[in-house]
Amino acid sequence: MAADQRGKAETLALRRRLIGSSCRLFFPEDPVKIVRGQGQYMYDEQGAEYLDCINNVAHVGHCHPLVVQAAHEQNQVLNTNSRYLHDNIVNYAQRLAETLPEQLCVFYFLNSGSEANDLALRLARQYTGHQDVVVLDHAYHGHLSSLIDISPYKFRNLDGQKEWVHVAPLPDTYRGPYREDHPNPAEAYASDVKHVIDSARERGRKIAAFFMESLPSVGGQIIPPEGYFPRVAEHVHRAGGVFVADEIQVGFGRVGKHFWAFQLQGEDFVPDIVTMGKPIGNGHPLACVATTQAVARAFEATGVEYFNTFGGSPVSCAVGLAVLEVLEKEQLQAHATHVGSFLMELLRQQKAKHPIIGDVRGVGLFIGVDLIRDEATRKPATEEADYLVSRLKENYILLSTDGPGRNVLKFKPPMCFSLDDARHVVATLDAVLTDMEEVLRTCATLRLQPCPALPFRCPAPEVSRVGCLPSRTTGGHLTRSSTSFTAFLCK
Repeated sequence: MAADQRGKAETLALRRRLIGSSCRLFFPEDPVKIVRGQGQYMYDEQGAEYLDCINNVAHVGHCHPLVVQAAHEQNQVLNTNSRYLHDNIVNYAQRLAETLPEQLCVFYFLNSGSEANDLALRLARQYTGHQDVVVLDHAYHGHLSSLIDISPYKFRNLDGQKEWVHVAPLPDTYRGPYREDHPNPAEAYASDVKHVIDSARERGRKIAAFFMESLPSVGGQIIPPEGYFPRVAEHVHRAGGVFVADEIQVGFGRVGKHFWAFQLQGEDFVPDIVTMGKPIGNGHPLACVATTQAVARAFEATGVEYFNTFGGSPVSCAVGLAVLEVLEKEQLQAHATHVGSFLMELLRQQKAKHPIIGDVRGVGLFIGVDLIRDEATRKPATEEADYLVSRLKENYILLSTDGPGRNVLKFKPPMCFSLDDARHVVATLDAVLTDMEEVLRTCATLRLQPCPALPFRCPAPEVSRVGCLPSRTTGGHLTRSSTSFTAFLCK
């Protein structure tokens, strides 16, 4: 198979010709061609090993042998739709039910997180008899038309906000109106949701649902203040709506302390609907909606069958069962707590050392590093974050950014990410930031023409410092950056 592999340039040329340009690549100026994955590592066509810090889809590790084996063995026997009786679908539903509050006891299986959230919207509307949805600013819930309408991250760049969509502030205690020094940010942000609901109802609108990622990811790796969900749920239920917890990014033990991120809000809090995707199948197209008997019965009352051709197939459920088995056998939930806490501590040490790091936040293996240009204003360091991600990639570490300012480094690695991986990433991050700071000090002394919109002066390219970093794939040799910090920012 390797002998038939195309060269990288040929693959890129064919992709540009055949694949829609809106289907974007990571690192578009110099994309990586990945041909193999194993555990927390990915490998390019030359055999170079990259440490994957962002792939929360390969939840228990790329190509985990038990997951691959489960899919292969079931594929050899039967793969059909869920209209036939089969043990896998009921066994899988039973295993999922064991991880959830007992009220969430009815399951629907689908192929993607977008399908799951679309079904959740249908369930909410049928159960409540209402139409409108409350969402958080910067939220993203999927790429279907129904979900773009409730995703400010998308609709602000498209057709705008529909009259049935109402947007509440993101409960961000670092950048939002109620910050870390507020006496009760959970209550304050929940009151904002109440205000949004009350305003909508005054205009004759009726709320069907409040949708929220249990830990907002696209919004910038946000950790909502504890107590926020229960208070919001009170306001939503009082308005006749339901609470939908979107666990598509962060479920299945990633937060370490709990199996589901919504459980961070207290043992007594139970959403009305929970949606799952991404990590659920470790790369296999699988998703799920869990809800209560009351919501399910209202959906059944329409008399319209819900059928998904591939959702809940024997192979999909075999894969889902295997993922749960690996999580349990390899104790990956506890591992996420251990490694995540260690990584957070290393990153906080870097925050004390590097002023560009404004905030380090997270839980388990869901972590954000907020890069800033000014401590007082907390202005996002967007260009610097872009440069940093590029430099890390040159040193075989795959990381990306999120947040409205594209300035938050996001860590959502496969759950097998190790202590040594954490040490390596942070050491490399430290080296790149140290290099950047040296350039800035050089810039400040040269008094040359300033670059537009940048708060420092840039030296001529021939005097800019090009940093070198140790590479895990070159036996500790140095990898020279192809682009200096000043050239990157001044181009």
